[in-house]
Amino acid sequence: MIIQYRQVLLAFVLGLVTICSVSNAVAKPLQTVIVEPQPQATAIATNSAEVAKQPYNFQIEKSCPVNAVQSQGSTGTCWSFATASFLESEMLRQSKGAHHLSEMFIVKNIYRDKARNYLLRKGKAQFSEGALAHDYLNAAGNYGLVPEEVYSGLAEGEERHNHGELVSALTGMLDSLVKRKSLSDKWQPALSGVLDAYLGSSPERFEYQGRSYSPQEFAQSVGYQRENYVSLSSYSHHPFGKPFVLEIPDNFSNGSFQNVPIDDLIATIDNAIAQGYTVAWDGDVSEKGFSSSKGLAVLPQDSKRKDLFTNIGAEKVVTQSDRQKTFMSYSTTDDHLMHLVGISRDAAGNKYYVIKNSWGEVGPYKGYLHMSEAYARLKTVAIIVHKDVVVNRKTQSR
Repeated sequence: MIIQYRQVLLAFVLGLVTICSVSNAVAKPLQTVIVEPQPQATAIATNSAEVAKQPYNFQIEKSCPVNAVQSQGSTGTCWSFATASFLESEMLRQSKGAHHLSEMFIVKNIYRDKARNYLLRKGKAQFSEGALAHDYLNAAGNYGLVPEEVYSGLAEGEERHNHGELVSALTGMLDSLVKRKSLSDKWQPALSGVLDAYLGSSPERFEYQGRSYSPQEFAQSVGYQRENYVSLSSYSHHPFGKPFVLEIPDNFSNGSFQNVPIDDLIATIDNAIAQGYTVAWDGDVSEKGFSSSKGLAVLPQDSKRKDLFTNIGAEKVVTQSDRQKTFMSYSTTDDHLMHLVGISRDAAGNKYYVIKNSWGEVGPYKGYLHMSEAYARLKTVAIIVHKDVVVNRKTQSR
């Protein structure tokens, strides 16, 4: 279904609350959205007098097919919603059909993986609701995929995800087990019992669109291949051009990221969108210039501007050194994962990225937001893209 720009684009985050667990909105039915390109505005320098008091008036330059905005409810599972949306767009791109993937099928399996990791490391590991996009992709490779209509992870009568009590129960159980001198083989079925009680039993086989599938068979039917996707980051405390384990708390699985200069990372995002591919985005949304209610993420030179969210203003120039400083000082943290699905321009011609959030239809753009390139250059922690769109500016190759 074609939706016009003002009905679809960009909504933002809900302030500086625990980043991945906010919206009260109920998930909407599956709806494929294609935002039509709009004419590009004439570029004007954002520090010029002509731009002063000029409203943003965003227009879409390039967009990719994407399913309807969903809500993660009161959970810290943004990573699953963002990556599920990313794979749904991959299916649309590859003409594999419009499918709403079950976020909670993967979440449930990741809870089990994290619990095992936590116990085997005797509590010296991360156990929380958080994870990363590569964890979703790895779990999809190991356990398969399931449509949302087959498994929602909601009990009968529930309309909104809330994992507060579930995580408390799991954490209490695991912390008690860690204190024991030895473990029996009963903890695994006990853990599964808790997960089933809160999230329901996972399907081993199911009927969908007139066919019978196992989760692994369904993943194959929609063309999922784990080896097609690569993780990129950009920090200079590791050599560029080589993989490294990104040191953030939610990287419980110690996943590796290819380290590239920030110019290459931005060029890869631009190349992906230009060719009709989307991007799984991981970054920091705790800046003053980030607002879900306004549908905007900017990195202003003057963060005290009263018209920050209404009028175009000068933004900071971001270097590789700036990224490193904010990462090492904890000013940039791994807060939230979202789905980058397009490029837009403000009235001065400045570039922004169209981001799909998972907090329901929040803000003026009903669950989407515009993120400036300056914000992305500083606050992007990592991305996942299809391997065919990765850019190496040193050799000008893809």
